[in-house]
Amino acid sequence: MAGNKTSMGIINKLIQKARSGKKEDIDYLMSQLTTDSTIAMTRFVDYALSFVENQQGIDQLEYYLFYGTLMQRNYCCLYFNRKGDWQIVKQAFQNGLIDEMQFYSR
Repeated sequence: MAGNKTSMGIINKLIQKARSGKKEDIDYLMSQLTTDSTIAMTRFVDYALSFVENQQGIDQLEYYLFYGTLMQRNYCCLYFNRKGDWQIVKQAFQNGLIDEMQFYSR
């Protein structure tokens, strides 16, 4: 039960940062996506990203789509694909920043 409360606290913190959409909050979310991240954390961040709605946050995710690590680019790709913003995903694909599997993923 304690683990569930801890998980909910982490998720709520990530959602709060996603909703704010501030550059530093998006940077925090992206900093959680590393090769050392747990599967749970990657899922939490993926879920939280769905709450990014303001332009500043979207612009920062676009930055990570083109300049982030492979893992960060992949999660940004999922975000933009789910929003239906395929033009930016297509541009990242044409620049060799994501592979064909990511290009088509949702």
